[in-house]
Amino acid sequence: MFMGYKNVSVERRFIGRFPHGSDLLQEINKLITQENILSGEIRIIGAVSKAVFGYYNSESKNYIYISKDEHMEILNCIGNISVKDGKPFAHVHITLADKHGNAYGGHLMEGTIIFAAEFVITDYGDNKLERVYDETTGLQLWNI
Repeated sequence: MFMGYKNVSVERRFIGRFPHGSDLLQEINKLITQENILSGEIRIIGAVSKAVFGYYNSESKNYIYISKDEHMEILNCIGNISVKDGKPFAHVHITLADKHGNAYGGHLMEGTIIFAAEFVITDYGDNKLERVYDETTGLQLWNI
């Protein structure tokens, strides 16, 4: 059963790369705030020199942070954009591989430092998505 959905169209698409040595999540947030993207999606490939990601513990309803202080390839980095507390909000997951091909991943957190990151960010225009607190999960989820 669907909780709700709506049909959206693409208004704008941004492609580019984020600066070497900067924080990946901060760069994403800077761009979506500057461009006032209220709903959309994010795709990124590249590499990081340090990674911080999280695992959401559904019992305690908080994130467990995991850090890797090494060069890792970004195998996949995807997310969505919505509005939380009145501001554009990026919800992003990342999958990384170390030099042995071991994969790690979770919710992208601040502290992930870019080696190289190419992005595609799609803006769905006036189709504003807002997040509201969900009692069952303890998360801020889309209000559709």
